[in-house]
Amino acid sequence: MEGTQSSACLLLCPTWTNPQLRSTSTGTGSAPTGRASSATLCSTGRPSRSGPSPISVGSTEVSVAVTLDGYADAVRGDRFMMPAECRLPLSFMLDVLEGRAQHPGVLYVQKQCANLPTKLPQLLPDLESHVPWASEALGKMPDAVNFWLEEAAAVTSLHKDHYENLYCVVSGEKHFLFHPPSDLPFIPYELYTPATYQLTEEGAFKVVDEEAMEKVPWIPLDPLVPDLARYPSYSQAQALRCTVRAGEMLCLPALWFHHVQQSQGCIAVNFWYDMEYDLKYSYFQLLDSLTKASGLD
Repeated sequence: MEGTQSSACLLLCPTWTNPQLRSTSTGTGSAPTGRASSATLCSTGRPSRSGPSPISVGSTEVSVAVTLDGYADAVRGDRFMMPAECRLPLSFMLDVLEGRAQHPGVLYVQKQCANLPTKLPQLLPDLESHVPWASEALGKMPDAVNFWLEEAAAVTSLHKDHYENLYCVVSGEKHFLFHPPSDLPFIPYELYTPATYQLTEEGAFKVVDEEAMEKVPWIPLDPLVPDLARYPSYSQAQALRCTVRAGEMLCLPALWFHHVQQSQGCIAVNFWYDMEYDLKYSYFQLLDSLTKASGLD
């Protein structure tokens, strides 16, 4: 990890050490295959815990987010842009990732609503339902277990979550940029009109304002190319960078700001544990109030 010392922690994730994922094609498309822990992924077959038997996922339909330029839930111009959503066979998503099919937008599977157990139950035999040491330390089970599959062009804009995040990379690698909560005074927030991408039948994108929704407070700054003329206070923030590779787990504390990119076709699973609204949260709220009172925001 580059930058100053951080309490974010990178650990080896033994469940998916050396997953050796590869791809095969079938009549219905393709899916990643190879040994993750005790099973493989393929377009046909049934799961088995006793050996590397294939798991059928290729024909499964998943909720896919679609954007024009890879940025979703992000500030684009004077709007807070949310992705279009559609349901596509996972095999088609994998074909796009591997260049055998095309789509006018940038695709990614990252529906953050416990999509792995509810939408891809075929994968459950190949991972534990929680991270035992984290569940013991936090005194609870995870609120959600999420599956992530993305194109390299997909970008997660700088934001924070109210969850303790255990992020496991199965294949490929993820590139994180962090800021600790103490950098809050130097990170700009502004209010934006929410809007959603819609994909037309011709394959074009249009922007539709969500007039019934309130304005969204969001970070307009891109930490990779910050506009310091417009946001000079950001120069005082201390960015940290970390690459999480296959077989590794990132422990990302709640309220830490993070910006994420990945390699093409990166596969990941994360476990969200709801944060405790304790003294740590009170300190963060105090810092937020002081920042606003001083005009630093």
